[in-house]
Formats: sequence, C-alpha cells, structure tokens
Amino acid sequence: MSRYTVRHNISGVGTRPDVAPDVDLTDGWSPALWLGAPAPGGLALPPAKPSMAWMYSPRGVFVGEHELVVADSGNHRVLIWHETPCCDEQPADVVLGQPDGETEGRAAGGRGPERGMNLPTGALVHDGRLIIADAWHHRILVWNSVPQRNDVAPDVILGQPDASSVQANRGGECSASTLYWPFGIAVIGSTFWVTDTGNRRVLGWRNGIPEPGQPADIVLGQPDASAREENRGADAGPASFRWPHDITGHDDLLLIVDAGDHRVLGWSPPPQADRDADMVLGQADFTTADEWPYGPHTNDRLRFPYAACLDSGRLAVADTANNRVLLWDGVPTDGRGADHVLAQPGFGSNGENRWTAVQRDTLCWPYGLSLRADTLAVADSGNNRVMVWRRR
Repeated sequence: MSRYTVRHNISGVGTRPDVAPDVDLTDGWSPALWLGAPAPGGLALPPAKPSMAWMYSPRGVFVGEHELVVADSGNHRVLIWHETPCCDEQPADVVLGQPDGETEGRAAGGRGPERGMNLPTGALVHDGRLIIADAWHHRILVWNSVPQRNDVAPDVILGQPDASSVQANRGGECSASTLYWPFGIAVIGSTFWVTDTGNRRVLGWRNGIPEPGQPADIVLGQPDASAREENRGADAGPASFRWPHDITGHDDLLLIVDAGDHRVLGWSPPPQADRDADMVLGQADFTTADEWPYGPHTNDRLRFPYAACLDSGRLAVADTANNRVLLWDGVPTDGRGADHVLAQPGFGSNGENRWTAVQRDTLCWPYGLSLRADTLAVADSGNNRVMVWRRR
C-alpha cells in the first residue's frame, strides 16, 4: 500500500501533503459498476421517462450483505436490488414510492403520500427492516422487511400523525417528536439517529427504531427540543449545526456531517445528551466554518460535505462540492487530512467530472455513500447514477 507523509500545522490539522507523482492516491480503489443512465456525448442525462434502470439525481445509497438500495431522489422513489448487481445499467427488482418503474412525481405521481415519497434521501437496512428518510414529507418510513414487490406501503411512519400528513414539524412547533427535512439515518450501537436537517439538530432514540410519536431521548445541536436556529443562533461552535446531513460511526464514536459548516463533527463516546463535540474534520477548529470554493485545495478542507461512512476501520467522506471522495485509513481523531482521494488526480483538484466528459472514475456532486468492507457505493447525483467502487 502506498503511503506518504502529511505535514501538520500547530493546530494538528493536516495541510497539503507532499505526494510523489507516482503515488497511487486511490489506494487500489477503482469503479466496478455503473447503475443509472449512460452518458451519450459525455453527459449523463436522465431519460424523459424513468425506468427501473435509470435514475434522476440519486441522493442516498445503501449496500447490504446482499441487497443494494438507492434513494432515487429526483424521481421520488426508492429502487431495490435484492442481490448485488452484476452488470452496468442492471434494472432494479423493486420500486417503492411509485406504482411502477415508469411513473415519477411527488407523492406517487399525485396519488398521495400513503405510498408516495417527496425527495427520499437516507436509506438503510437494519435487522431486516428497510428504513427510508422521506425528507420533504418530513418523516421516516419503515418496512418491517425489505419488500419483494413494487408499491408496498410502509409499516411504520415516524414524524407524522398518520400516513396522509406531510407538514413540517407536524404543522406546529418544533418538539422532540417532530421532523423538518430529515435527510440522514443510522443505527449506531443500540441508538437510532436522525439528522433533522431543517431543525438544525440531530435526534437519537436509545432503544433503536422508536414507536410512532415517541419523543427522542437525545437532542444534539440545540439548547432544547423547541429550538431550531442555525448554529444555535450564533456563530459555529462545537455543539451546533448549520445543515446536519449524514451520520456514521460505531459503538465508541458518532460522526455527524455538518454540510452547511463544511465539516464533520465527532463525539467519542457517542453523547447521551447535548454536549460539545470532541473532534472536527474539514476546519482548523470548532469555531471556523469557512467555505473553500477556490484553490489551493488540500486533503483537510471540505466544501459542502453531504455524506460519510465508516466501516472496517476506514472512513469515507463525500466532499460534495469538490466532486471527490476522501478516504482515511483510520479514524482521524487528531483532525488530520485524508490519506486518499477518489475521482480527482490529486488533492489540489476539484472539477466536476475533472472538467471533462463523464468517465467511470469521475464524479459530479457525490451526495450519498455506503461503505461495506472493500465495496463503496457512491450516489453520484450530478451524473444521475450510482457508481460502485471496489478495492483490489
């Protein structure tokens, strides 16, 4: 495995590394599978009419032991492959949120929210249950088993009083049992976490997926369950969010992707109540929230990161507006920069599709990630596809 030295500044945050020209920054990762629309003429455009094989701006993906689940956000639906796809453009086996594979539109093409969705994002299978963040319906959908046929209604709805209600915060004030644009979901240890993005907070239920209407046990990022201001109504700090968007971690670590503050915050151990984070990635300190839209780009700065995934000791972060995925060989508790980069020739580049035609190893606004051992699925939203990368 190729390695290189990262210099550190006095704050302990990695600066731009010295990388020899012949170093493989991908660490052996390469694209293996293209799901979604092809790229005629170098552009990956969505079809005028959906199919079970093509997507429009997917924002979430989950790789399980067998199944692959995609939140096909622009088509307001979820696609499920019951076995890991084997070839490019392979059609999905099941569609949820629409009556069939050719229908699109919010709320099941206008049929209603009972089986429909409005910009689904987060996707997860946990203990055999399928969980989807139906973000713009301000709710979480749960199927007690992964559906084997199309157009199956969810068994459980969290965040709304019933299957037909779709108002933010249930049409009232923010509370520990309401949601506003929930984008990310995760189960870490025995706690079920939701990034309640529109309320600028993260909610946790200690005993797993809750019952409908059950208030969250943990509220992070706000002084109480009724508050919802960006960064707690002040500048960025170690216990605040602007746009919390995704969650990952393990029993001893919780990582929250705060896209609006261009950073990832970490708690070790995971918090049992609102408190300051213990670590930060993407910024020099907890009070900085700078955007880095222009060069020089480095391995330790982020621009609108929307997703992260931790598995087998590796951390992957979708550095979305820099059109790349950053990889760490371990959890960077010291705030150090990434060890590897995908979709760019080096840490100093950030062009959409490297300012060229769409290629298998380019990205345009990667929005969702799922990492499982040596498989990494990327919801490449700007290219209307999911790319599955594998490590040699």
